[in-house]
Amino acid sequence: MISDNNYENLTVAGTNINAVKKNNKQSGMSYNEVKEWIAKTTGGHGTGIYSDTNIEEVKRNNQQSRLK
Repeated sequence: MISDNNYENLTVAGTNINAVKKNNKQSGMSYNEVKEWIAKTTGGHGTGIYSDTNIEEVKRNNQQSRLK
């Protein structure tokens, strides 16, 4: 017999929510994590939102280089 507590972990269709969450954690990177990893490791086009570059620092360094 299934207790009321077990029903809290099921969707209307009967899917076990905790089992899905567990499987998702073990499945690897998410779609967005993969996109971010590709952007950071390949330097693709339109990947600026994933950049770790400090734009202001680059501008300062460029300006200092021109002054030398």
